[in-house]
Amino acid sequence: MSKERIAFIGIGVMGRSMAGHLLDAGYPLSVYNRTKSKTDDLVARGAEWKDSPSEAAADADVVITIVGFPKDVEETYFGESGIFKTIQSGALVIDMTTSSPLLAKRIAEEGAKQGVTSLDAPVSGGDLGAREARLSIMIGGEKSAFERAKPIFEIMGKNIQLQGPAGSGQHTKMCNQIAIAGGMVAIGEALAYAKKSGLDPKQVLASIETGAAGSWSLTNLAPRALDDNYAPGFFVKHFIKDMGIAIESAEEMGLKLPGLSLAKSLYDRLAADGGADDGTHALFRFYFEGKQ
Repeated sequence: MSKERIAFIGIGVMGRSMAGHLLDAGYPLSVYNRTKSKTDDLVARGAEWKDSPSEAAADADVVITIVGFPKDVEETYFGESGIFKTIQSGALVIDMTTSSPLLAKRIAEEGAKQGVTSLDAPVSGGDLGAREARLSIMIGGEKSAFERAKPIFEIMGKNIQLQGPAGSGQHTKMCNQIAIAGGMVAIGEALAYAKKSGLDPKQVLASIETGAAGSWSLTNLAPRALDDNYAPGFFVKHFIKDMGIAIESAEEMGLKLPGLSLAKSLYDRLAADGGADDGTHALFRFYFEGKQ
């Protein structure tokens, strides 16, 4: 049985690895990215370059998108050269961007009008999880669409969960980002405390990362910061975007999130200080330098 043809739109820090895994698994793959050069290695390995999202979608059975911001998602799907201009009835679209739950529902509604099924499927695990194909994938949409997409998801991730109808994947990712945001503030304060008290932060980390304080961020991001490596696995500017979506969604539901609001205010200051394109663990540097 031949594999479905996949169009992959958004070849960034995570998208490059995700698309590469699909190519390695034998899927016919076309790619589009605003900066064409970022697709060169995939094209050299056999992917086909397309000049726009609409061109990529025209002959695809499955379209996967992972772009930057909700406005990019909207343009990619609904713009003049957007996916919905050319996509064929019977196709499946999967938006893996962390985006607005309301926008996910709008994509689902437009898709239904055109005979296209859709899933919102944001991911967690950062650049490392993408490279090692062990992402957590949080999915919203119809079960039949999920079952169709599951073999594709299994190539990119390990923890694959259908959460509910359209928008549910994005709401779940907001829960993820809320938990991370509070944890990042806590880790920054813990490491700053270790430094200030004269302890060796790396030795402290060795003691606390396997106990009750343990977390993915503590184990994977704190060591990078202590080595003065702030290269992005996930950009500060994108994390700020996510926190903004979570706060807006919470407000729509009448829910207050004071901890998240505090974390976002710190990240806003970090971005204003020149850290927007750093990894999210650059917040720890902000603490080390006493700028918080």
